[in-house]
Amino acid sequence: MQKTNKSIAKRFKVTASGKVLRRTPGFRHFLRNKTVKQSRSARHDQPVSAGFSKQVLKAIAVGL
Repeated sequence: MQKTNKSIAKRFKVTASGKVLRRTPGFRHFLRNKTVKQSRSARHDQPVSAGFSKQVLKAIAVGL
């Protein structure tokens, strides 16, 4: 049985339909320089590309 990669498991979330979501990086500093539009869009989780989501799912050991 493959172990869960904890550093990846903390950074990604898997939805019920199987999509992999990630947070927008770089939003803990320099917030004054970012536009309101950037801050609003950064609040939502972004989907991960299909090729990379396979690697993430394997590292999280979901459904194995």
